[in-house]
Amino acid sequence: MSGAPVVLDIDGAVGPLPGEHRLPLAAWHEALRFGCGMGTMRRFAAQLDESLPAAHGTVLMGSGDFHHLSWPLVERAVRRRPPRSVRVVVLDNHPDNMRFPFGVHCGSWVLRVARLPQVAQVHVLGITSSDIGAAHAWENHWSPLRSGRLVYWSTGVDVTWARRFGLGAAFRAFAGVDELAAAAAEAFQRDPMPTYFSVDKDVFAPGVVTTNWDQGRFGRAHAQAVLQALRGQVIASDITGEVSSWRYRTWWKRWLSAHDGQDTACADPRLPEWQDGQRRLNLSLLDWIAAAHAEN
Repeated sequence: MSGAPVVLDIDGAVGPLPGEHRLPLAAWHEALRFGCGMGTMRRFAAQLDESLPAAHGTVLMGSGDFHHLSWPLVERAVRRRPPRSVRVVVLDNHPDNMRFPFGVHCGSWVLRVARLPQVAQVHVLGITSSDIGAAHAWENHWSPLRSGRLVYWSTGVDVTWARRFGLGAAFRAFAGVDELAAAAAEAFQRDPMPTYFSVDKDVFAPGVVTTNWDQGRFGRAHAQAVLQALRGQVIASDITGEVSSWRYRTWWKRWLSAHDGQDTACADPRLPEWQDGQRRLNLSLLDWIAAAHAEN
């Protein structure tokens, strides 16, 4: 059984959850949101080691702008595991394997996880973003794709360019999200393995939930099907993708987030309604993850 959920309360976006363990971390907001230098990440990882209970359930991190915090969480979860013994499954509308020259950010952390010696393979499911299209091919890190450590599962994106560069095996493209979810479920059932599960809720269609980022096509049933296929395999997990409001004080974060087409101002009066929808989806995800949790 999984333990109590942990809320890394950085942006105040995660609503109350039954039995939660909440860590007040608002002082880290500006330093961590969107991206940070490696020194900042090391200091935050050390605080996590000090603050997190020895045993806990799913970690909720707030906005998808904090998805790079999955890196220290995965590292912590697999630390005592043998080499190449853990699979990482990520539900996300973006590959999160993009080049970033200033340390690590919410769109570049997958590279770091794929390099962990304990991680056999990372699967990113639900990508509809043009980030993996030909126009942005050079922005993706090719090394984990070429080595087989990283696999993209996508729909609605032309990824035929990958075959020309010997990366075709790392790209699994589908006609629709139904086919994608069914193929992933079949693969994970056929090859059971201790699994770290991470979800950025921008993988879901806008009619399911509202996030700070452009969104994919997953429905609730697709996420549930993947987690049912992982029953008995999940060893640790996290959830991100809340919707929250923030104005960056750091100039380069303002510039980069605007370049990515992101709106974090969220002055929309519907913000409380959106956050209530987020909380309802969180409760469902926590139930589905708990049912998929490994016994040991």
